[in-house]
Amino acid sequence: MKVLLLKDPKDKDSGPDPYIKELGSHSLEATLIPVLSFEFISLDSLFEKLSHPECYGGLVFTSPRALEAIKMCLKEKSKKEAWSKSLKQMWNIKPTYVVGKATASLVEEIGLFPQGEKSGNAEKLAEYICSREKPNSSALLFPCGALKREVLPTVLREKGIPLESLTVYQTTQHPDLQASLSSYFSQQGIPASIVFFSPSGVKFCLQHIQKLSGDLINQVKFAAIGPTTAQALEAAGIPVSCTAGSPTPQDLAAGIHRALHPHNCSVPQ
Repeated sequence: MKVLLLKDPKDKDSGPDPYIKELGSHSLEATLIPVLSFEFISLDSLFEKLSHPECYGGLVFTSPRALEAIKMCLKEKSKKEAWSKSLKQMWNIKPTYVVGKATASLVEEIGLFPQGEKSGNAEKLAEYICSREKPNSSALLFPCGALKREVLPTVLREKGIPLESLTVYQTTQHPDLQASLSSYFSQQGIPASIVFFSPSGVKFCLQHIQKLSGDLINQVKFAAIGPTTAQALEAAGIPVSCTAGSPTPQDLAAGIHRALHPHNCSVPQ
């Protein structure tokens, strides 16, 4: 049975994509189509803030892209040296709060120690931060995307915990998205399940998918990587058959397997 994953592939040099691998172990044939493109902005301003850890109480990351922005800053030799010699150690005295394992592993790659990675979404991370931070302490620095949701900033503000947001990337539609979707549907047919990985993915893909599927869209099981994406699908009038318990390949694959299992006979192979 075929599953369409609307996400970027994992870096080619780090082996097969874990989602394709995990779905394969459930006898599901998965294909990735990249949905988003990212443009990094304000990198000088980001490094300027990273150069003054004494001004902040810690760091908050809810997206792997924010870490990619820092990695881009560190490509410059002088900045990399400053980071390695002193800045990294100064930040490590303070907490680095993250959502999810993917973001946590990128935090580790730049030499910091993540906390809160088991919080699968911004709401849970906000609760975790509130349980550890005192009101009116130094602000937490939050490099984020232009489309960030306001959940985490709102919860922290209500608890009196200062947060300084800095937009370091903008999200746009991948230039090949429409062509890739048309090609997939013409060659592979209608998949048994389609998985969305972000509200932006819903915004950019759903109309194309509805057009390509026609009346057969009702036999597709729609899945979401987490509650925020599930809400975006439901808001667009799409019934969600499966939301991953946590944003991991294992939880997603198990959820899709359960959603498809009773219908194995009627879904095209």
